[in-house]
Amino acid sequence: MKWFNLEDNVNLLSIIAAIVLVVATIAVVGLYVRKMKTEKSGGELREGAEYDGIKEYKNPLPIGWAVIYILMLVWAIWYFLFGYPLNSYSQIGAYNEEVKAYNQKFEQTFANPDRDTLLAMGKGIFLVECSACHGITGNGMNGKAADLSVWGSEAGVLEAIKTGSKGLNYPLGEMNADNVTGNDAIAVAAFMAKDISAINSTKNPNYVAQGRENWMICAACHGEDGKGMEGMAPDITKYGSADFVVDVLNRGKLGFIGKMPAFNDGRLTDIQKRAVGEYVISLSKEN
Repeated sequence: MKWFNLEDNVNLLSIIAAIVLVVATIAVVGLYVRKMKTEKSGGELREGAEYDGIKEYKNPLPIGWAVIYILMLVWAIWYFLFGYPLNSYSQIGAYNEEVKAYNQKFEQTFANPDRDTLLAMGKGIFLVECSACHGITGNGMNGKAADLSVWGSEAGVLEAIKTGSKGLNYPLGEMNADNVTGNDAIAVAAFMAKDISAINSTKNPNYVAQGRENWMICAACHGEDGKGMEGMAPDITKYGSADFVVDVLNRGKLGFIGKMPAFNDGRLTDIQKRAVGEYVISLSKEN
């Protein structure tokens, strides 16, 4: 490290400031030491300022102090507008520029990734960001979090009907448990899986007609077409696709053990969110 690198504006400014402070300190201390030795109290006394026989002098604002105060304000404004750090090197700024350049390179490299690339990327991100709550296999660790191994499947729809959904950031709020029960619940799940969601199939085709009749219970919030009535509730036509997972990542989710934060703070790019979505959906398709 070069201590007296005068070519560096920040270093030069720091050295000048240090010299000024040392000189000013010596001068002020010397001045007041001399006054303590030679000067006696004097001046105009304040009216009514007497306590136990002790009177108080009027003490006007020292001109030197006022001048220095104004100069410090001027210097502070210059420092922030024209000096360091706004007009000079910033370590944080350099880091942000590096991150921006890396993200641009990442976006270019993975502009059109194939499914295998997305699944590999999504698995890596899932293990870092999601497995702490959902488990490394996505099974929710015995009910501690949502079981993603059925999420995006017909079984996941039936589970949501039975247990309800806390939801988050939707005006209509939480979906209660057991709005429909028994065979009616199986029928609604079959109808949604086949005719509403992105699953487009059902393991219970004989229940679809019955589910269509019972769908009006769900349509009160999700709409007849399942699109959520312009953002009042989740758009479940995306359920079973990576897009539904991406929506949850962007909005966050209120679960039964706490709140999953929204991943809209820049920690994941759009491609990474899509990769997580593809991986999460793949978990249910493996069963």
